[in-house]
Amino acid sequence: MNAAIYGLVLAGGHSTRMKRDKATLAYHGRTQLAQSFALLQAVTERTFISVRTDQIDEATRRNFPQIVDHLAGVDDDTALAGPLAGILAAQHAHTNVAWWILACDLPFLDIAALNYLLAARNSTKLATAFTSAHDGLPEPLCTIFEARSAPALLSYATSGHYCPRKFLIKANEQGKITLISPYSARSLENINSSEEYLQAMNALNTQESHSTRCIKVQYFALLREQAGCSEETLLTDAQTPAALYLELAIRHPFTLPQEMLRVAVNATFGAWTQPLATNDTVVFIPPVAGG
Repeated sequence: MNAAIYGLVLAGGHSTRMKRDKATLAYHGRTQLAQSFALLQAVTERTFISVRTDQIDEATRRNFPQIVDHLAGVDDDTALAGPLAGILAAQHAHTNVAWWILACDLPFLDIAALNYLLAARNSTKLATAFTSAHDGLPEPLCTIFEARSAPALLSYATSGHYCPRKFLIKANEQGKITLISPYSARSLENINSSEEYLQAMNALNTQESHSTRCIKVQYFALLREQAGCSEETLLTDAQTPAALYLELAIRHPFTLPQEMLRVAVNATFGAWTQPLATNDTVVFIPPVAGG
């Protein structure tokens, strides 16, 4: 049985290049910290944010469950900082669980990408990670680290190494992690400067203005019971029935996997990958035994 997954949003950085706190930037109508926390909360059993000691009572962070960065057994208390400090602190605070580590500066990341990684999870390995769209190497800041990785990560740190990416590169060379291709070219694009922030805002505003659509969804049998209604109309960024079902499965406690269902758009059975348009009516049809 797979261990439970806890989530950790890395929010303890100094944002030196940005020259303002990246956690407070708002790309989606709320702080990026709140956005990242909500995404991770949707796919984990418990979610926390990683903070430095001096950030515990800071206004943006104080209302979230916190894990304070510390060295978790590393003797040199000046050497270890950054993401690895947060990861080790989380593993020290809650053992025997997997930790999904997520940077808070990934504004193009969405729930579909997280579900894509979750579906590929291999709990027999040390970690499951995306490869970078830029260089094909492991991307550590949206990675599921299994509980079994804790001794290896601590050993790595106590031997004087502090880069999570280099840890994953070495583990991959040894066949100890699972790597999957990026969900999209921009899903793991991080924003580090004011210029990149403005470019990201422009791209997201253009993307969202073209992607949001009004969709009617009808439910039958078990799905109707779990949704608590027979139909609803909603605004969504989902471009396909598959993406829409993933979104709805977070909102409602759906227990049926997509592969057990059929989908009809405007009263015609179709593919899960067909494009959706404004004012479409979508019906997810469960097996008869499911109702």
